[in-house]
Amino acid sequence: MSQSVCILGVTGSIGRSTLKILDCHPEEYSVFAVTAHSRIAELAEICKQYRPQAAVVPPHKVDELRQLLLRENLNDIEILQGEAGLIAAASHPQVDVVMAAIVGAAGLLPTLAAVKAGKRVLLANKEALVMSGDIMMQAAREHHAALLPVDSEHNAIFQCLPEGYFQAERNGQPKLGVSRILLTASGGPFLNHTPEQLQAVTPAQACKHPNWSMGQKISVDSATLMNKGLELIEACHLFAISEHFVTVVVHPQSIIHSMVQYVDGSTLAQMGNPDMCTPIAHALAWPKRIQTHVPPLDLFTHSHLNFQEPDTGRFPALKLARQAMQAGGLAPAILNAANEIAVDAFLKNQIGFTQIPQIVEATLSQLENSAADSIEAVLQADRSARSIAQQIAMNKGS
Repeated sequence: MSQSVCILGVTGSIGRSTLKILDCHPEEYSVFAVTAHSRIAELAEICKQYRPQAAVVPPHKVDELRQLLLRENLNDIEILQGEAGLIAAASHPQVDVVMAAIVGAAGLLPTLAAVKAGKRVLLANKEALVMSGDIMMQAAREHHAALLPVDSEHNAIFQCLPEGYFQAERNGQPKLGVSRILLTASGGPFLNHTPEQLQAVTPAQACKHPNWSMGQKISVDSATLMNKGLELIEACHLFAISEHFVTVVVHPQSIIHSMVQYVDGSTLAQMGNPDMCTPIAHALAWPKRIQTHVPPLDLFTHSHLNFQEPDTGRFPALKLARQAMQAGGLAPAILNAANEIAVDAFLKNQIGFTQIPQIVEATLSQLENSAADSIEAVLQADRSARSIAQQIAMNKGS
């Protein structure tokens, strides 16, 4: 029986890769709803090809999409708008699977709505879990939602964990013979840069990742290692494990996507070519496996694999993220909000590359941490952190 899929953020790299997987299995999956923020012409083309029942855009883009759809005689596609539209699409009774691929905090509420509606949620939006980890995981348990990781690292960990791991008690301790999670990081394009070279990095350089094809924001996060910090926080929530049981390992080739160590001395690794279609297909079909276009790993080509410790002196964002996870409460939400503002300022050439973690650290120091006991508290911390980070960024740029 065909499953209906809602793709939040369909015009991004994850959304496009999801469509590739669906194209391989047209009998098993259909597109029910798609959303986009700014690439409306691309969204219209996707609507023309896949004929979803609904498309969601910001309010100021509704007329543009309507005109494009009318031009193609697609007036039967319902146009929803804004955050309310995203939530309605993600929680629609006819939707079976939600790909949560909206970048940043904007993905929080629609992802949470999908979880509360008991959907199979393919989580590519790490920021939603960083901001509201305990709330999101509790909602998944209460509403029997399947929250499956799509980030290549978390999907690798998921594949390496023992059966029954998620039924065990969520107390921060490793379970069922697991001793440690090894979270791999490519190190980004500036792995071997000196502090002086890092100060001169441009947005164009930061957006050119050596292994992965990604959007601008996540590419910059990868370059600062903040992406790995956010993934560390995400791993702690997904796998109910305290941060001191998670070790970040720099692995420049991005062939081993992450590892799990066991008490008997075993280390299990998930390996593959760096292509997001693999974890997407795994999460989409789990516990089954389905065909993708991704070629099998050629071990003779990739005969040398390197590993090293991250340098948190040159890349302090990773240390800030670990400290935020240790602090708990609203600290991760504050960290994420400040980072989004700082990255945006960097991409607009308003601040330098090394000032991104400086703005995050300054914002964390200025806002008082408290319990993340409601989604309203999380959203208020997000707003406050953005306001403070914006002011700090303006002062640094002037």
